[in-house]
Amino acid sequence: MRRFLETGPEKLHNTGSLAKRRWLSRPSRRSTTCDGCAAETGHCRIGHRRLGRGGHARALARDPGIDVFVELMGGEGDPAKSSVEAALGLGRPVVTANKALLARHGAALARLAEKNNAALCFEAAVAGGIPIVKTLREGLGGSRIGRIYGILNGTCNYILTRMHQERLSFADCLKEAQKLGYAEADPTFDIGGFDTAHKLAILTSLAFGTEVDAEAVHVEGIESIALADLEAADELGYRVKLLGVAQRTEAGIEQRVHPTMVPQGTVIAEVDGVTNAVAIDADTMELTLMGPGAGGAATSSAVVADLMDLAAGRRVPSFGRPASGLVKPQRAPMQRHEGGYYIRLAAVDRPGTAATIARRMADETISLESIMQRGRDRRPHGGDDPRSVDKPAPVALITYATSEDAVRRALAAIEKDGVLSEKPQVIRIEKS
Repeated sequence: MRRFLETGPEKLHNTGSLAKRRWLSRPSRRSTTCDGCAAETGHCRIGHRRLGRGGHARALARDPGIDVFVELMGGEGDPAKSSVEAALGLGRPVVTANKALLARHGAALARLAEKNNAALCFEAAVAGGIPIVKTLREGLGGSRIGRIYGILNGTCNYILTRMHQERLSFADCLKEAQKLGYAEADPTFDIGGFDTAHKLAILTSLAFGTEVDAEAVHVEGIESIALADLEAADELGYRVKLLGVAQRTEAGIEQRVHPTMVPQGTVIAEVDGVTNAVAIDADTMELTLMGPGAGGAATSSAVVADLMDLAAGRRVPSFGRPASGLVKPQRAPMQRHEGGYYIRLAAVDRPGTAATIARRMADETISLESIMQRGRDRRPHGGDDPRSVDKPAPVALITYATSEDAVRRALAAIEKDGVLSEKPQVIRIEKS
């Protein structure tokens, strides 16, 4: 470790023997053996010892010849969980990029690390190229954070950016993202919002001093976003982004992941492509950090930054305060969320439809800020295009601040009235 600190990260690739035989030894994600091992043997070597394939990760974590265990396998269960526990149980520092592991077991791992006087470092687990963990854990100790939110998944942001700029469908942009390597063959974890939810759960703990509570995160993905929503957002002065938001409210800590309309011209609205951004609203300041959220360079940079801290002897509690001081979060029900809403309705084009919609909104005391309606296709010289007579009339509504529960009740009543031809689209509005 002292040698690494003296030579610096730029010499990392020239210290292969040190990296592979001591503190940077780690299981290979491709062959399930350790770096420097012969995959065809089915065994892992550390120095002159050989470890069987089945328990090599845990054995490596327990090996007395390493100074720190670096876990980059991923997954909330074994072998990642048991090997990290083995290292921490021996008082050995751990550096991990495993957001799923921390989202599910973060509080327990923090307690184990504290009990054995070990460090648990995870800068690479959230928005790898942005030093958000260090910022929250060390830089904002004197501030009371009210809200933290941001773009935490590059795949989703790339898809929404391409849809907006090129007017392409969601399906076409997803295929393009997969071709370029921005999306997995099975993209559910990304586009369904679950990757963002894991990251948000970790940020919430760091920001508010609570135990990590991934189960409390309300999750919606971007699969239902259509070009019509992006076009309406443009006309109304918004951009659509998948945001993770954690906020203090009177009802408790609100954690939610969903497509969001943000005002054009704000920093978050202008973050495009695979770039990530995290915004912090505190009593002392407002701060926004931007950078690459994933990829080999960003992740390795964050891992090496943690190693540099360990080598220099810098160590703080895993989540910014003693594990015993992390409190059980008071969950704020999503039904209690309050804010503005964009609602797109495919309304049946017949007399009384508009009045029915307006009455149901009024029943729930929902005030409308704006209404935008596009008529059926028209002929160049007037009159309806016969091909569009049976098409629904698209109606877009923007509400003033109201509750989630009120919006859901109003839409359920409108659907029951039979004046809609398809399920309503709802996108929440996040004011900056």
